[in-house]
Amino acid sequence: MDPVIEIRDLRKTYGPKVAVDGVSLAVGRGEIVGVLGPNGAGKTTLVECLAGVRRADSGSVRVLGVDPQRDPAAVRARLGMQLQEATLPARLRVREALELYAAFYPRPADPAELMRLLGLTEKAGTAFGDLSGGQQQRLSIALALVGDPEIAVLDELTTGLDPQARRDTWGLIERVRDRGVTIVLVTHFMDEAERLCDRVVIVDRGRIVASGTPRGLVQGDGDRRALRMRLPSGTPAEVAAEVAALPEVHALTRVDSTGEIEVTGDGHVLPATILALSRHGVVPDDVRTLGRTLEDVFVAVTGADPSGAAPSQPPPSPHPGGPHPPSSHPTDHVEVRS
Repeated sequence: MDPVIEIRDLRKTYGPKVAVDGVSLAVGRGEIVGVLGPNGAGKTTLVECLAGVRRADSGSVRVLGVDPQRDPAAVRARLGMQLQEATLPARLRVREALELYAAFYPRPADPAELMRLLGLTEKAGTAFGDLSGGQQQRLSIALALVGDPEIAVLDELTTGLDPQARRDTWGLIERVRDRGVTIVLVTHFMDEAERLCDRVVIVDRGRIVASGTPRGLVQGDGDRRALRMRLPSGTPAEVAAEVAALPEVHALTRVDSTGEIEVTGDGHVLPATILALSRHGVVPDDVRTLGRTLEDVFVAVTGADPSGAAPSQPPPSPHPGGPHPPSSHPTDHVEVRS
């Protein structure tokens, strides 16, 4: 791998709160690497340190061989960044914003083409303050890409977009990657990570707790099986308890009040469960196996709901808003950590 981003033992605190705790990460040229984690896990702080927007307490970062803390302008000249909440002057029009940002770069992308790809052509003359939330997000993404960067950092890029706009944006990001741009994508959408990312890292409490390809993470526990079934009305509770105690069963959960249960276990959990039920004359209905998803992995390693509410956030960025113009001018590898 030809790394264009190298992070070693990075640490950042806000008073007593540890936002980033000894993170090490390498990103290869042309990759899309997803950063997943519960709200407040340190994802945004991590990418802000990567881009030179925040200063880390310790550790090292190299972006295209440059230390962003020592020479942030050199990094931002080759890196486009879109933060979670974009702030632009309310009266600045869409076309004006793109042309202004394009003027900071030696070889910018075509603003008109970006507006077309992101569905902003009809809003070219609309002021930022008059755009909907989703339209403001699209403009923020366009501004991150207008410099035709070698690296793009995108933080929750499709939040606020409708389903069709999300799919359109995914297509745009794939086309950007196909031009050789390396992308760091912060997201809480599991389908987005599975669709776009070559690799993902899952961050929890400031640490990387799992990393690998989406497929590798999902298949990492190859011997795990899950199934659902509905027990007949009146099935004694002792029968379910006997199933739960089987050595092949890891967990048994009642899904609802209709008798539906979910059973997880090893590769033999299905025959073992059916056999145990048959000893009591119980024939379950609607038996089906469940596939493991990236969301299952996320919940397993973090214990968090991907759509959960955000806890308290770190202080606002010293450079609030969306993308910043520059100043002055796979193998299925899996790693799970505890």
